Amino acid sequence: QVQLVESGGGLVQPGGSLRLSCVASGSIFRINTMGWYRQAPGKQRELVARITSTGNTNYADTVKGRFTISRDNAKNTTYLQMNSLNPEDTAVYYCNAFVVTMSGLIPRIADSWGQGIQVTVSS
Repeated sequence: QVQLVESGGGLVQPGGSLRLSCVASGSIFRINTMGWYRQAPGKQRELVARITSTGNTNYADTVKGRFTISRDNAKNTTYLQMNSLNPEDTAVYYCNAFVVTMSGLIPRIADSWGQGIQVTVSS
């Protein structure tokens, strides 16, 4: 069983910054791509940023130049540094990871999600 736990959300004023963290735990053999998604009220969940195990990244156009995703493979952790936040960034942010676990000698990939964390940008 794999668990993802997010932290670092909260209330911030427009123009401010937050740093989200997501730690994966459980019977982990390896973690492939990790990412952050968000869902605003009344909208579909959307990709914010993702990072491969070798450090390649891609971002939604709406956050390019403002957000930075990173990861620490030794800690099974991914981070999302969010700068120049604006009210349109208000959403529940979800961590996602493709986690490889071993069932005996057979690798299995689990598409794992965190419980979500609220980010509110408001004055």
